[in-house]
Amino acid sequence: MRAMILEKQGQKLQLKDVPIPTPDDNQVLIKVNVCGICRTDLHVVDGDLKEPNLPIIPGHQIVGNITALGKNVKSLKIGERIGVPWLGGSCGECHFCTTDRENLCDKAKYTGYQINGGFAEYCVADDRFCFPIPKDYPDLQAAPLLCAGLIGYRSLRMTEKSKRLGLYGFGAAAHIIIQVSNFQKRDVYAFTREGDTQSQTFAKQLGAKWVGNSNETPPEKLDAAIIFAPVGELIPSALRAVDKGGIVVCAGIYMSDIPSFPYFILWEERTLKSVANLTRQDGIEFLELAPKVPIKTEVTSYPLEKANKALDDLRHGCFNGAGVIVVG
Repeated sequence: MRAMILEKQGQKLQLKDVPIPTPDDNQVLIKVNVCGICRTDLHVVDGDLKEPNLPIIPGHQIVGNITALGKNVKSLKIGERIGVPWLGGSCGECHFCTTDRENLCDKAKYTGYQINGGFAEYCVADDRFCFPIPKDYPDLQAAPLLCAGLIGYRSLRMTEKSKRLGLYGFGAAAHIIIQVSNFQKRDVYAFTREGDTQSQTFAKQLGAKWVGNSNETPPEKLDAAIIFAPVGELIPSALRAVDKGGIVVCAGIYMSDIPSFPYFILWEERTLKSVANLTRQDGIEFLELAPKVPIKTEVTSYPLEKANKALDDLRHGCFNGAGVIVVG
């Protein structure tokens, strides 16, 4: 099969012919149709995340059809269309796993990081960490739901019953979560990089009540904010933007260093939280919710051999919404 392989962090992916993998007893073999790209892929390729299982095939928003089953797999069937997310497995036995927090498992493994991912014509996945794709979603539109959507949804849940919600960084996750927020009757305030009129226009089109630069003060205090951009200096800005009792959620798996800030912007019972991965329950809930909204993903597609260009375009903010690699 053809696969885009990362041999060394900081270098471009290499297109190679490699053997089709064989599923073990608890895995399925998937013929990959599409695979979304996300900023976490950049963190793996660029070396911000330090423990990849090199050489590795990146990609963790996989949509494809099952072509073979491991002998212990009972819940899925050949031909079924499924999605594979970032969290690819956990021990199932630790304190976190037995309390429905497998996203915090010390032995968790991640798709496209320790487990070969979807920038290839085939991949294998643990059947317990695969999700059925809503039938009305084409492959291209479904792929961004599996990370941008799932991590965004977990972040949104952490903001509790916030009415006025700030979104810092308006990429793949934010363009999905603003649609969920509109569905839930929340007011969204979108913050982008200074001068990023493309993203600001896109946010307005999707129903943002207000848009501005990340260093601007919104016209009214927020109940909560989600930081999607991996920029530590946004945390003090967001804390200043939320009202007393407000919540700031850091949604990225990686973030640059957070500068020191005065205690008074955290005081008055403001809360700072981080999101770590996702749980299977997040996947079940979100993929049931998506068709009800309904979420419509904005997608720019690339062929498999153009994966490096796709990642570079993501790095430089060259498209609205999400990027997706078309494999099948």
